[in-house]
Amino acid sequence: MTVLTPAPPALLHSVGDRALAWLDSHRDYFRLTETDLARGDALVERLKPIGELAINMRMLFREGVVGSRQRARAGSLLDFAWRELLDGGNVLASHQHNEPFSPVALEMYAVFHELDYRHPGLEAALAAPRRTLTWQALEMQPSRRLGVLNAERRMGLSPSGDFAEATAATWLGKRPEPWTVHLHIAYDITHTVFHLTNWGEDPSRIPAPLATYLELYLPAWAADWAELEHWDLLGELLIVDACLPHSTLDGELWERYAAAQSATGAMPVCGRLPEGDPSDVFDIVHHPTLVAAFASAMATSRSLSAGGA
Repeated sequence: MTVLTPAPPALLHSVGDRALAWLDSHRDYFRLTETDLARGDALVERLKPIGELAINMRMLFREGVVGSRQRARAGSLLDFAWRELLDGGNVLASHQHNEPFSPVALEMYAVFHELDYRHPGLEAALAAPRRTLTWQALEMQPSRRLGVLNAERRMGLSPSGDFAEATAATWLGKRPEPWTVHLHIAYDITHTVFHLTNWGEDPSRIPAPLATYLELYLPAWAADWAELEHWDLLGELLIVDACLPHSTLDGELWERYAAAQSATGAMPVCGRLPEGDPSDVFDIVHHPTLVAAFASAMATSRSLSAGGA
């Protein structure tokens, strides 16, 4: 049996420090344009990076492993996202009025609500559709349903469905043949874990049979995607590892992951960092860079709690 050597906390931390510096220096690329605001279909896609930024910065605060400089950056980015990118929540309120049965505003607002950012008008607009049967009947992927239920839980709202039933309906909940995992299934697995644990806050919420299944097969999946140099998915799998009862924090995988990060702190999706117009490059690499910040904080916290040197 191979004994894995955990990555040192200094290496884990350095990945997140560089990623956060890049995100901070590129914050203006998250801004919505007038065209984005005018087109509902485009707005949802452009809101996604802002929601990802918010959840990642929220998680950095929660884990408490960042230094004073990083903490200040994370707080500044959160405030920037709420006040400037979302106009104090008005952008979400407008979207909610235009698309009352879209869960997007609820999922994004839950992050800020946890941090005591408030928009009474948005909360009133969210309440009306949740009183309908349509809200419960909306068809969506099982892992997305978990995300909606988790957002309701974070805001202290009555759940619109049963968490256990929603978990059982996911791919991970059925524990299928591990060799059938491909790209989209792997992302579904990671997001199922994120929503179950509230983005790593409470790993004990992963049902024991699912945790055992992941501990058995996650190392092989992670090694496969590392071999393919798919750094975005590998980063998400490293987060899942940090959410498990027995994390490996595989030092070899983390060394490869850290080596893929550019000198600027940006993390490529796959292979090497692309070149071209800065705005286009941002659209490609902002997600894997956010994932790198998230993975770093989760793994560093887990390493330090386990007494890593």
